[in-house]
Amino acid sequence: MKPPAIVILGAGALDTARRIQSLYAGSQVHALQGRAQADVAYSEFGAHLRDLYARGTPIVALCAAGIVIRSIAPLLADKGVEPPVLAVAEDGSAVVPLLGGLAGVNVMAREMAAALAVAPAITTSGELRFGTCVLNPPDGYALADIGQGKRFVSDLLAGESTRIEGDAPWLDDAPLPRSASARLAIRVTPRAWDGRQDELVIHPRCVVVAVTGASADASTETAARLAARVRGVLDAHGLAPLSLAALLASSAQVTNAVLAEAASALNVPLRFADGEDDEDGEDGADSPASLLHAALRIPFETVHDDPQERIALALSPLALDPATIGRARGKLTVIGLGPGNAELMVPAARAALDEATDILGYETYVKMAGPLRATQRVHGTDNREEMQRARHAFELASAGRSVVMVSSGDPGVFAMAAAVLEALDTTQDAAQNAAWSAVELGIVPGVSAAMATAAQAGAPLGHDFCMLSLSDNLKPWAIIEKRLHHAAQADLVMAFYNPISRARPWQLDKALDIVREYRAAQTPVVLGRDIGRPGGTLRTVTLGELRPADVDMRTMVIVGSSTTRCFSKGAQWVYTPRWYE
Repeated sequence: MKPPAIVILGAGALDTARRIQSLYAGSQVHALQGRAQADVAYSEFGAHLRDLYARGTPIVALCAAGIVIRSIAPLLADKGVEPPVLAVAEDGSAVVPLLGGLAGVNVMAREMAAALAVAPAITTSGELRFGTCVLNPPDGYALADIGQGKRFVSDLLAGESTRIEGDAPWLDDAPLPRSASARLAIRVTPRAWDGRQDELVIHPRCVVVAVTGASADASTETAARLAARVRGVLDAHGLAPLSLAALLASSAQVTNAVLAEAASALNVPLRFADGEDDEDGEDGADSPASLLHAALRIPFETVHDDPQERIALALSPLALDPATIGRARGKLTVIGLGPGNAELMVPAARAALDEATDILGYETYVKMAGPLRATQRVHGTDNREEMQRARHAFELASAGRSVVMVSSGDPGVFAMAAAVLEALDTTQDAAQNAAWSAVELGIVPGVSAAMATAAQAGAPLGHDFCMLSLSDNLKPWAIIEKRLHHAAQADLVMAFYNPISRARPWQLDKALDIVREYRAAQTPVVLGRDIGRPGGTLRTVTLGELRPADVDMRTMVIVGSSTTRCFSKGAQWVYTPRWYE
């Protein structure tokens, strides 16, 4: 389950919100902008709740239940896919589960109520009577049909008893009305439900299908056809598609997009293994059967093995955790956190952080990426160890882990995306090159410091502009001077990164001397320090007034062009028109 969003309207609910947050690693407190300081700010309560709900994020709203209901009501449709939604009193005196009975909302209600020392306001009849939601089996199990499930529970509430066929340990202590001769049965089986109305069928995810020889060319073997082949094999053996735990393939096929799309169509993880020859050397290391033997760590029954079709099916006596089957394709995602305010982090970056097993980056930025789950590995390093950090990320990802490389701002602007790509481009070892090239690499954009500062000031980057780093750690100062001359002569707005430091106290002065050769003293200059972070400040001065003492390493300096204007109406604004006279 995703970490919940804990949504508050004002500072009075913050203490209760933080107590709830401590229960769920990775959760964040969302506060109405201007009312309270939290992890995420929002501007309109109803729209924010609808956005969270639409993305499948569990919601804990510290306000009246009616407000939550009216906000989300237009989106209510399929009970089977709704996330948990709860209303909690600001002082923690009431916990009310509203939606998500099939997604564990009552479990969450009990957890929160225990932490707040109150009784949860659970109203689900079946859960009150039987102490558990029969229609919400644990991870590794899937309900065959929600409609039949509702009828089944209704019959139990009407006085019927049931028997349990198969292994359902989560129901061992549930006070269900049981009878060995009951007409109704809870049946835990990978076999497909035959439509009988007197049974509740729950499928353990205990089937693995291995395929080899899948073409990477979608024109000859489409993902849809491959998924249909897998469903056909399941159907031929009377097995339910919901009993499928994973699709398994050879490690040599790790970059095969058809396999990935087929697994997505089947709604299961794609896993990989390296097969081995059998004792007679006849099976072949890349045969489906050999992949099953290499990937599964518990005894299993080979139900289907067709070397001609290059597909095999294994049936385990227990539900399987896909993480224990072979290994996943490694993933490395380079993200930008934005300027520091969680509200300015793009959702794709937050999603990557939530899914990661490992998080790497400069220690300061890694801390900004929190809150993180206790199970996530954090690899914080010094800010000057970029290439070592990039290589470490590839080593982790090539072992099948899901890795996130953290940058501030945008990862492609004076940040880690370039270092990651350089590490991949320059690796010379053949084995390392093959392993790193197989990693699923993605780069998620972020709000750069220049963009965040410009937005607060108005639109100083409204016309042609450039970004320049004044640090000569990675390039000679002579190159910086040359580029300053060209940019100033071209009348570009200039955004200066790394403008000054203790080790480089003179360089900003020199840069300003160059710019003043081409710009008037009245040219607006925007100074944004720690924009998006606590204590951030914004100033506008003129080029003639600007002195190095006004700037430090955490300041973004935006020097306007000859057309950049500054005015005050309600607030002070700076903009560069989109035209030239």
